Amino acid sequence: MKHPSVRAYYDVWNQKRGSAAAPDRSDLDPEAVRDLLGNIFVLSCDRKAGYPFRVAGTRVCALLGRDAKGCSFTDLFAHDSRGEIRDVLGIVAEETEPAVAGISARSGDGRSIAMELLLLPFSARAHAPLSLTGLLAPLQDSALQVGDFTLLSWRYIAPRPSDRPRTIKRWTAARGFFVYEGLR
Repeated sequence: MKHPSVRAYYDVWNQKRGSAAAPDRSDLDPEAVRDLLGNIFVLSCDRKAGYPFRVAGTRVCALLGRDAKGCSFTDLFAHDSRGEIRDVLGIVAEETEPAVAGISARSGDGRSIAMELLLLPFSARAHAPLSLTGLLAPLQDSALQVGDFTLLSWRYIAPRPSDRPRTIKRWTAARGFFVYEGLR
């Protein structure tokens, strides 16, 4: 993680999830990430609709040159990168695997702007639509509006063993048959 905002948001998310795979949406208090809110967004996990924005911070909207609410996240990407970003988003949301990506965006005057993208899952809740959160940050100062994102690199962020302490319980279900709770 290169951008300080990306590291800061991941640290808050990681602390809030505790020993769970991901925190609940209600666990992330906006006050705790006040300085980062402009770069934060929430996406609806609707693959067919292109993972539309549910919420987008003011800096995200300024970068895109419009209010992003309801807009398809995957449509921000150039045609060649859309399949890959859909796959990354699907794994983040469905398998609760956080990811960080390097992307390039094209400004209106044709310049290439390097950006970092953080994608973080929320835990699934009964009777609530699946969603994920993220942060988009330019790696250089940019007041330009950008589009045509290209996915350059990505990696899933594997938790360190100390991040997820395991409590394993052994239950005797029947004679000779044991259930181990806490294993994945």
